Amino acid sequence: MPGMVLFGRRWAIASDDLVFPGFFELVVRVLWWIGILTLYLMHRGKLDCAGGALLSSYLIVLMILLAVVICTVSAIMCVSMRGTICNPGPRKSMSKLLYIRLALFFPEMVWASLGAAWVADGVQCDRTVVNGIIATVVVSWIIIAATVVSIIIVFDPLGGKMAPYSSAGPSHLDSHDSSQLLNGLKTAATSVWETRIKLLCCCIGKDDHTRVAFSSTAELFSTYFSDTDLVPSDIAAGLALLHQQQDNIRNNQEPAQVVSHAPGSSQEADLDAELENCHHYMQFAAAAYGWPLYIYRNPLTGLCRIGGDCCRSRTTDYDLVGSDQLNCHFGSILHTTGLQYRDFIHVSFHDKVYELPFIVALDHRKESVVVAVRGTMSLQDVLTDLSAESEVLDVECEVQDRLAHKGISQAARYVYRRLINDGILSQAFSVAPEYRLVIVGHSLGGGAAALLATMLRAAYPQVRCYAFSPPRGLWSKALHEYSQSFIVSLVLGKDVIPRLSVTNLEDLKRRILRVVAHCNKPKYKILLHGLWYELFGGNPNFPTELDGGDQEVLTQPLLGEQSLLTHWSPAYSFSSDSPLDSSPKYPPLYPPGRIIHLQEEGASGRFGCCSAAQYSAKWSHEAEFSKILIGPKMLTDHMPDILMRALDSLVSDRAACVSCPAQGVSGVDVA
Repeated sequence: MPGMVLFGRRWAIASDDLVFPGFFELVVRVLWWIGILTLYLMHRGKLDCAGGALLSSYLIVLMILLAVVICTVSAIMCVSMRGTICNPGPRKSMSKLLYIRLALFFPEMVWASLGAAWVADGVQCDRTVVNGIIATVVVSWIIIAATVVSIIIVFDPLGGKMAPYSSAGPSHLDSHDSSQLLNGLKTAATSVWETRIKLLCCCIGKDDHTRVAFSSTAELFSTYFSDTDLVPSDIAAGLALLHQQQDNIRNNQEPAQVVSHAPGSSQEADLDAELENCHHYMQFAAAAYGWPLYIYRNPLTGLCRIGGDCCRSRTTDYDLVGSDQLNCHFGSILHTTGLQYRDFIHVSFHDKVYELPFIVALDHRKESVVVAVRGTMSLQDVLTDLSAESEVLDVECEVQDRLAHKGISQAARYVYRRLINDGILSQAFSVAPEYRLVIVGHSLGGGAAALLATMLRAAYPQVRCYAFSPPRGLWSKALHEYSQSFIVSLVLGKDVIPRLSVTNLEDLKRRILRVVAHCNKPKYKILLHGLWYELFGGNPNFPTELDGGDQEVLTQPLLGEQSLLTHWSPAYSFSSDSPLDSSPKYPPLYPPGRIIHLQEEGASGRFGCCSAAQYSAKWSHEAEFSKILIGPKMLTDHMPDILMRALDSLVSDRAACVSCPAQGVSGVDVA
């Protein structure tokens, strides 16, 4: 931070990013040089053959060239270790060293080409010598190819547009020119991101929904990244520092007082009932993922269990839609839910942008018609997730502010149309008219389930929804409060998705900027210590802020070369304490319904690999999920199999304590 400027353009690499690549190249070059020297000293007597003089000259010149490269790489690595992320001054000679290093590639390429040509001429020398020289030629070209790939990776398509303004602020331009420049940069950035997304998702079709999703996702990324000059390693260092800072703050806090109620309290009884419902309906949310999740959860026996179903043909007898492995999906659904074939009204694995798979089944145990919406499992679903601008939710309710996440709202509207217009719900209730409607889903499916329940509430007033690990950025504060009476959300540990919204991502970016700006350690030390801390733990006592740092500076963004972009950015403002000032496209959004938070008690390994973990449950306020928490389990806690395992453990522990009045609330905190 900031990105280096070479050849008149900015690159997506900083001057302190070359420690680890330099060390790796240095080790390879030194070993290579030792190998060539050994080959030459041991076999120089065998180079008196035809063409041997050329090979001898090749080895000598190559050793000299390698020695020069080794000295240059050593200098680059040493210079890259100097300074801090936001103090590149001690590394000001880096650009000259890189120019020298790049210049050395030309004689390397020429000499590698000559070596290949001489060997190809069929030199009549000792076979060991010839094989050794062939190996040096191959290694030369491998290193050259790796360098070319590295240059392509760190190439910034917008670097040529940003470099002329890298050292200049907005003061040298009037407001019209500055606005024009910003608009040009934002348009170019959006175009670059859209091209990247199209290349990544080249196999998912080109319909209208997909094109809209491409544009929406590209605009989100370009807006989010346009006002900072962070390279990827800066973000990694910032996340490592934030994790340690977060753990240090938690360790220094006084233990929070837990308010426990007697076993007969209504709040605890409500929590007990809802936990049991969550445990039951999570099976349906998991079943909606089909055979991939079932095989993942049962790697040794899963394929054998559903193999017979995959080979059967039941599509004429049952309402199955979409996908090429419908019978495999259906087999896994049967095993996961424990239902019979006749209990399913509709199973759809049709998957497109804004169109999610879902199943409709009769749950006789709970006397309910269950609609389970699948979560994120394809690139189409990811594009639905990333269509994060807001739109007004078309729903019959008394709420005035009805803004909701566009992508999830569109997906919920699709399922709604299928359920109502295709008569699926009517068919289900014609079979079981006394049953109630329950809508469930995990992750993206949880958010869609919450919106779907809200859409159906006018026609089905008794509808209930269980959203497992739903995204935070779902809908407005008014809809969050409106949904308290019929939606329950379940969140496990540090799961990042229930804390994920554009507002929280902006807050995370600001926290990364602050902690990186006030760190007094070089980046390579931050990354090494962070890796050790993530793998093995320890005390989070690594310094993250300069002593006596000005707290006012902490509230200001560090924008390096691109202060112009932030100064004039219409989307974001850093002038207040709020993570993100409200904007028409990305206002603050909130999670659905009441929230049950499951938390792990004690230590079970940094990555949750121990099955002996114990969990507690409590009702939580949405404000507890207003910041993204960094940690090894921020991703694993979102996995449906981990959530099912936690629910199994919690429900079984609580059931075992029913006969123990003194311990009846040991696993429950009621806030």
